[in-house]
Amino acid sequence: MRTALWIVGVLLLVQGFGSALTESLWHSSFGVSGILVGLGAPTWISWVLGGAGVVVLAGAAAWRRA
Repeated sequence: MRTALWIVGVLLLVQGFGSALTESLWHSSFGVSGILVGLGAPTWISWVLGGAGVVVLAGAAAWRRA
């Protein structure tokens, strides 16, 4: 379960913040964020996904210490 949290956290972090950075620099998004934006979601959804990745990684790190 812990490994799954780390994997999901890293994926969300890269997909969210990577897509947000790509969108701001080259006006093109990718991955899950790109699909959501293409379906009509606001572009800030990328930042939300990246933030969710940070939260999941923090939870995985806290669980590891417990």
